[in-house]
Amino acid sequence: MTTINEIVRIWKLRTQTLCLTGQPIFMGIVNVTPDSFSDGGRYFETSAAVDHALQLVEAGAEILDIGGESTRPGSDGVGVEEELRRVIPVVTAIVDAMVSATPQNKRIPISVDTTKPCVAYESIQIGAEIINDVSPATDPAMLRVLLETGAGYCVMHSQGMPKTMQLNPQYDNVVAEVFEILQRRRNELINSGVEPERIAVDPGLGFGKTTEHNLELVENMERFHDLEAPLLVGHSRKKFITERFGNREIGTNLITKKLIEKRVSVIRLHEIPSREILGG
Repeated sequence: MTTINEIVRIWKLRTQTLCLTGQPIFMGIVNVTPDSFSDGGRYFETSAAVDHALQLVEAGAEILDIGGESTRPGSDGVGVEEELRRVIPVVTAIVDAMVSATPQNKRIPISVDTTKPCVAYESIQIGAEIINDVSPATDPAMLRVLLETGAGYCVMHSQGMPKTMQLNPQYDNVVAEVFEILQRRRNELINSGVEPERIAVDPGLGFGKTTEHNLELVENMERFHDLEAPLLVGHSRKKFITERFGNREIGTNLITKKLIEKRVSVIRLHEIPSREILGG
């Protein structure tokens, strides 16, 4: 088993490479949906989304994750054209804003949180570097996008789709089962021609899991380092946080501290916490 002190990961993106070692990096979430569980559409308009993205970078985000379709439990999906209408102007505006920002901000990678190959492809064409795909299986068309563009890719575990995933999630051993599925999907991508260094893995907290399942995954997060891939975790403001801690902001920060201890490579957050909040 990989020891925590030995962990150094490389994540190759479309045009740049991240060296992930030491402290995790923060991925800032920019939801451009009218029905986000977290911000209720506060950043649905392009100008508000860009302003929020720049605020996240100023606070310390080193990746921006743009999403145009809510994946909260019970949510309905949106069509390709609607998701493109939401996402593409925001990605374009953020890319332009980064070019005119201070030099240290120009190379902030943009990730697109989508399950749709068309949205992924069009976003990459205008400057996105990463596809953050929450679907439970890789679409062959998404694989073609990966092979054609060389984008970084995050493969996430989900037991079912958002509409039904929380109805009755069950596991005999949640850590072992999530690990096995991520390992299999990563190997399938590699066998299909995707470079191993382009693949990150995400255990999918909140996606087809009870509060107990999520907390067990957090406590055993070091197990996923054995996948020999960058480990990305998104726990921010999710329902299990409130159920366990009562206050979602306090709970999010407590889990963030735990993930830092577990040497998670990338931590996905709605707001970037200060070192004072994290006790560092």
